[in-house]
Amino acid sequence: MTIALRQAPFLRAAAFGAASVAVAAFVTAFGALAVFVSTTDALAQGGYPNRPIKLVVPYPPGALTDLLARAIGERLSASLRQPVIVDNKPGAGTLLGAEFVAKQPADGYTLLMATSTTLGISPALYRPSPIDPIRDFAPISQVGSVNFFLIANPAFPAKNVREMIETIRKSPGKYNYASVGSGSPHHLFMETLKTEVGLEIAALTDLLAGAIQVMFADATIALPNIQAGKVIALGTSAAKQTTLLPGVPPIAASVPGFDWQAWQGIVAPAGTPTAIVARLSAELQKIQATPEFRDQLFRFGMEPHAPQTPAQFAASLAAEQPRWAKAIKDSGAKVE
Repeated sequence: MTIALRQAPFLRAAAFGAASVAVAAFVTAFGALAVFVSTTDALAQGGYPNRPIKLVVPYPPGALTDLLARAIGERLSASLRQPVIVDNKPGAGTLLGAEFVAKQPADGYTLLMATSTTLGISPALYRPSPIDPIRDFAPISQVGSVNFFLIANPAFPAKNVREMIETIRKSPGKYNYASVGSGSPHHLFMETLKTEVGLEIAALTDLLAGAIQVMFADATIALPNIQAGKVIALGTSAAKQTTLLPGVPPIAASVPGFDWQAWQGIVAPAGTPTAIVARLSAELQKIQATPEFRDQLFRFGMEPHAPQTPAQFAASLAAEQPRWAKAIKDSGAKVE
């Protein structure tokens, strides 16, 4: 299988007792209320934002996440009436940019275009991690998801996931899969599938023609090669039916419970005022609701993500931490 690989254009209650305590609590609560009202009033009066916002992208220019950040930045700039400046800071499995943002003032003027790699895979892979995905950031909203296609060399005898499993089981060690690197989603998804269904298949990173039979690839790589007849689509990593190629079933149809995908979302440094987080989340949800933005996601090879509140994003982020950690441990992935 010869395919064109490129860099994917890829979160105080007061106790009331005696009367004196109650009075003190009332005064404290009144003060807190005043601060909240003041903050809300400031936002309503255009207090935020009153200067440019920096959107840090932990990927190089031209990568998928970079393109998405620029598309969102342009729209946010129009709705907030302030420039949104994309600042690329790649490195260390995207942790370089994430660490930079985590150390910035929590004022809403420095944001991070995070991904499942940034706040899921890399913190579990790079030990010790320079960031804590939960402690160091205030989630704002997820904005897109990336479904991975399980593709095969046309010469490979299997034409669907069930046949692939049967074929590899019959000849343990005979077949290889392509990995773009240890700890990448491509690698982790295949290693997870191997473990779940008991497959003996080796990973290759040199992508020699004819040396590999199957691989996971995001849509930016998979779609043009599928459409050109260079590879066959066996299934998709997400359990939800893909909208990019509706005829390709999810792997979960053959392996119940298999459900993996990558995502992109925007977060701010921990401690960012709730009113600012809510404002940004509301603006992002408006953007996500437009047909133009959805169409642009499809052109990027991405799929729309259901709008999330900051609380929903925080909950999903916390829930997936042990899942990514287990996948990395089980796969034996290490930093290369």
